[in-house]
Amino acid sequence: MTNYSIQTISENFKMTALGVTLEDYSDWAGNAAKTAAKKVEITENGTLAELLALADGQQYQINYVLGGKPFRGFGVKGEFDLEGAIVLDFLAGDYIVVPGTGADKDALADEITGNVFGGMLQQITDYKYVGPGNYTFVKAAENGEFYGEMWLRAKKAEG
Repeated sequence: MTNYSIQTISENFKMTALGVTLEDYSDWAGNAAKTAAKKVEITENGTLAELLALADGQQYQINYVLGGKPFRGFGVKGEFDLEGAIVLDFLAGDYIVVPGTGADKDALADEITGNVFGGMLQQITDYKYVGPGNYTFVKAAENGEFYGEMWLRAKKAEG
């Protein structure tokens, strides 16, 4: 089982994201293609760089539920006004934190996400993921490697 820890965030916070609302949770390939196309679009048109410049420069990959539909995007911590961006609420509480390392910065967030939703969450029995969203970040580590973490809001399991 992958390592994880429980971290407590004491205050609600906001994240500002540029992304795409998806129609079907189970269309993994289609959703990945739509998300990748959105990232290319916001990278090439400079809006992602604008958003990163408004915050601390740390990019997050964000999964969220909006109006019962999955949203996937890229953003920053904090509330910022940028055309095309949306502000998402993240609630105080306990978060399952799953770390990962890898040599490919662009693939690491997806690898961690795949591990978490590909079976790891079912192995965690003391906490249950409650959402409404989660986020992953990746940053440079030592030896040319990259380090990332996925944060998922959770509640202690009953019994």
